[in-house]
Parts: sequence; structure tokens; C-alpha cells
Amino acid sequence: MFSVAVIGPDGAGKTTIARQLASAGELPIKYLYMGINIESSNVALPTSRLIEFIKKLRRRRSGAPPPASNSLHQRSSGSGKSKSRLWALVKLCNRLAEEWYRQYLSWRYRRAGAIVVYDRHFKFDFEREESRNGERRPWSDGLHRWFLARLYPAPDLVIYLDAPAEVLYARKQEASIAYLEARRQAFLRQGKVTRNFITVNANQPYEAVYAEVVRHIKNFQQTKRL
Repeated sequence: MFSVAVIGPDGAGKTTIARQLASAGELPIKYLYMGINIESSNVALPTSRLIEFIKKLRRRRSGAPPPASNSLHQRSSGSGKSKSRLWALVKLCNRLAEEWYRQYLSWRYRRAGAIVVYDRHFKFDFEREESRNGERRPWSDGLHRWFLARLYPAPDLVIYLDAPAEVLYARKQEASIAYLEARRQAFLRQGKVTRNFITVNANQPYEAVYAEVVRHIKNFQQTKRL
């Protein structure tokens, strides 16, 4: 079978759509979370859950607040200390292992005859953004993005749920309107260079959005059979 990534900014409805696709039973679909939030993931390596626990423990001890959703791609400041660099290397190695583990699961599900629907996708979540406030990004970020762009398998079909930033903000008031618009533009940039990239208007009733997504998947399924 094949893989389908359902992507979009916060508030676009990608998780709701992806989960309904898997539960509806209309198609032989297997749901697979392909984002960086370990707590939201339906599968994860034990090391990833351990690292997430350590990060929370460090934040709690330092008194730092949890990261906001509009800081999804924030990393450590890269102070240059050997300890910070070692921690960055550990996280990078585990992140790569986690991504390949989920890709392995995708291949296994597809060999078993399932259409694998990705909730988000690493390639699009880590699309290169402009540095904010002139800050330098950690070296591990650049290496990770290079790896995803050059070596990590792309989905067979990408369905991008798009809506104006103001609409997205009204649905989920976590990230700022400016950040949501920046994410929209990042997705649209990648869409221009990504094969089988389909944009769906998410600023319409949910039932219409879901029906359109199903139609695109069925159409793609037919082309794979030809």
C-alpha cells in the first residue's frame, strides 16, 4: 500500500481528520503519529520517553515554564559548553532513531496491506524557518534538517489542510497569528517542491473537509492500482 501525510498548522484539524480516517473503517487505514510531541505519539522508543521525562525534570528544577506551542522548534541556546553539546548530540541521535523507528513501522504496516496515514510529518514540521531575533540555531538543528531533506523517505501523498491564520488562531489560541502565518507559508513553500502535494481548504465545515480528504485518498489509491 502507500502512505498519506495529513499536515497543517495548529488548528487545521489534522489530528481529528487522521484519527477519523483510521476509525471509520471505510479504507484499510493505519494511524501513525509522525510529530515530535512524544506525549501525543501512539508509538515511541523507550529512550524518547526517558529523554522527555529528563527534559521535564530539568525544567521543573530550573523553574522554567513548559514550552509554548508557538515554540515548537525552539532548541537550547547552544552556549558552547561541552555538557550542552553532549546533551544536544544525545537528543539528535535519539531523534534520528525515533524517526527511523516510526518509518520502519510504516513500512511494516504497508507490507501488511494498510494505507498508513501520518498525523503530521517530520519533513514538514522541521521545514527550515528564518532565525528569529537574530538567534543562532544549534548545529544539531542544521544537521537534522539536512538528514530529513536528503535521506528520510517522503510520504507518497501529502494532504495539506489550509486556512487563514486568523481562523486557525480562533480555533486554538495557543500560537500567535504571526507564527501561524509563518507556518502556513513554510508549508506552501514545501508544497511547490513536493510531489503529490494537495491543498484542502480547511476553512469549511468539518464534514466537507473530511469528505474531500477521503476523496483524494481514494483517487490516489486508484492511480496506484493502474
